[in-house]
Amino acid sequence: MDGTGQTAVEAVMREQLARANRALGGVAPVLAHKLESPGQSLVNDAIVARLRGMLEHLAIQLLLAAREVPTRDPPDREAVDALAEMFAGDTGILSHLYALAMEAHLAERLERRGALDQVLSPLLQELIASDRPATAELAMEALAAQSRFIQGQRRMHLAIGELPAELFASTIDDFYNVAGASDAHTIARGLATLREAYDEATTRLGLLTRLVSSMRGGAVATLELEHAGLALFASGIATLTEQPRDLVILACHERQAVRLALSLRAVGQGDSAIDRQLALLDPSEWVPAGISRIPPERAALMLDGAISPTAKRRLSELWP
Repeated sequence: MDGTGQTAVEAVMREQLARANRALGGVAPVLAHKLESPGQSLVNDAIVARLRGMLEHLAIQLLLAAREVPTRDPPDREAVDALAEMFAGDTGILSHLYALAMEAHLAERLERRGALDQVLSPLLQELIASDRPATAELAMEALAAQSRFIQGQRRMHLAIGELPAELFASTIDDFYNVAGASDAHTIARGLATLREAYDEATTRLGLLTRLVSSMRGGAVATLELEHAGLALFASGIATLTEQPRDLVILACHERQAVRLALSLRAVGQGDSAIDRQLALLDPSEWVPAGISRIPPERAALMLDGAISPTAKRRLSELWP
């Protein structure tokens, strides 16, 4: 232990967390300029392709909603491209879509390598069979939402009603600000219909959060990736550590292993439990042994930005 009271393990993990923070801080600029990074980068061709698809799908949905007479004809290609480009310049939207694309990528890899079903995990199956009707119903709704998410990601689509409330509102507002002058009344009416149909509690992320919260003390079961599945695993950690879920998803990437290890330690998980989760995700980044020597509350402080207020501020802009 050094003069600041930190152990050697903690010092190493602080250094690794600083590198992880810097890596995340560079993601949005790379995405915004459609750059490619080789090897085990946080950005690759598959992720960029998913991002483009989701951005275009959001644009198409808004352009269709704004039509005076509903038709099945696709919107003008130039209008779609221009709107998708505008959304790509919004760091909040881009960062969230990136996390969704990464989640789908990781879920596919876990199914391929470890036979983890992308939709129905053992824990979700148990919750569906719960003797508490409210829990069983919520679990069924979460199952349906997860199935839609996986199918949508295969098509590189995202329903606009699946965005978190803040991003949903900003996306609608941004679209109206650039398109409203052409036919303000018609566009406002179409966007009002979208707003009336929106309910964050029934989105996939809303349902997963509600399901984890309904488990109360049993939410610790979500901390076993193989049992919970990636979707509940990420929502469980996010709820228990009060971190943004998008950031937890990125912590499951091999170059963010230290963040995941500290997240699990912050909720009291020991060395063997942490090692099991890291082994499933097959991280390439080395995490020092003996993390259980770091008290949970100290791990939580490290995650909360004790390492660098500047890094914390930067990350909060990207992953609110």
